[in-house]
Order: sequence, then structure tokens, then C-alpha cells
Amino acid sequence: MAVLVAPSLDGMTTGRVSQATLRVRLIEQAARMTGEDGWGSVTMGRLADAVGVSRQTVYNEIGGKPALAEAMVMYELDAFLRQVDEQFAAHDDLIDAVRGACRAVLELGRNNPLLRAILSSSHGGGGDLLPLLTTDAEVLIDTAVAVVRGHVEPYRLPLPSERLDAVVEMVVRLVLSHVTRPARTPEKVADEIAWLASRVLAER
Repeated sequence: MAVLVAPSLDGMTTGRVSQATLRVRLIEQAARMTGEDGWGSVTMGRLADAVGVSRQTVYNEIGGKPALAEAMVMYELDAFLRQVDEQFAAHDDLIDAVRGACRAVLELGRNNPLLRAILSSSHGGGGDLLPLLTTDAEVLIDTAVAVVRGHVEPYRLPLPSERLDAVVEMVVRLVLSHVTRPARTPEKVADEIAWLASRVLAER
């Protein structure tokens, strides 16, 4: 397969999380609590005390606990998507970028305290949060697909738009599956996903 090289992406930024607002402080503290003590330990009152604001301020800024859960998971997603940004910026070849992005995301997932708390029932953090990574993960997947699609588009692949969308979504769903249920090393899984992507693109 020919090497696929993208045009320069100098100056490209995602513009997602950019400043430490009160909302960000609340989300980061909630994630810290969940990673340390489990999601069940997080209450609006405890979160308010930790950040130094009133409980009403927490509700005004975030909403209820379900809204906090979604905000926390989506905020953590940004850290994973920054890995994708960095890998696409570091590689000119598309398949190398896919491999590097998959590996970086999987490695981050192995050591992410919030993710480990969500996935570990023994840590008390899974119940209300786990669906946001599994059965109710469409918002997360759509966000990741949009970011990856934005990085892939400059390669100007000779694929219909719907086919390109399908390839990108396939990769995103595979990575999420391995993040939530790791079975092999990040290096091995990244190689496998990159190989699959190269085969699909070769059949275009």
C-alpha cells in the first residue's frame, strides 16, 4: 500500500478544553474523588466542600449527579483525544498515525484512575458510569469520530464520505472496546487495528 501523506497541519488545534473554569475544577475534583474512593462516594455537598463553593453553586454550574457523570466522562475523553492530536501531528503516514494514536490511547487507558474506577466493580465506581462507556456511549463515540475524521480528511482519500465515516467509526469502536476490556498489550492491539485499517483502505 502506498504511503499516505497528509498536507501540513501547522496551527491545527482542537479548541476543546482551554481554561481552568469553575466547571473544570468541579469536574476534575469529581474525577479525583471517583478514582480514589469510587463514584458512590461523590456527593454534591462533598464536592462543594472540596472545591470551596456552596452546594447550590455546584448544582448551578453542573446540574445533578447524572449530568456530572456525563461531564466527567466527556472531560476525560479530551485527554484521550489530545493523544490522538499529538500522534497525527507527529506522523505523516496515515497508518503510522493510526497505529500511534491507538497505542497512545490504550496506554493512557491502562493507567487512568477514573477509567479504572469505572471498570472495577470492587472499587465501587462502576454502576452509574459504566453505561457511558458501553451501552450509552454514542455521544462519546460521535465526539471521537468527529476528531479522528478531522485528522483523516487532509489525506484526501479516494473514498465516498460514508465509507470514510464507516472506517473511522470502526477504528474508534475497536479502540473503545479494548480500552474497556483490555486483553493484549497496547502495542499488539495498535498493530492489529492499524493492519485492519490498512487492509480496508487498500480495498477502496
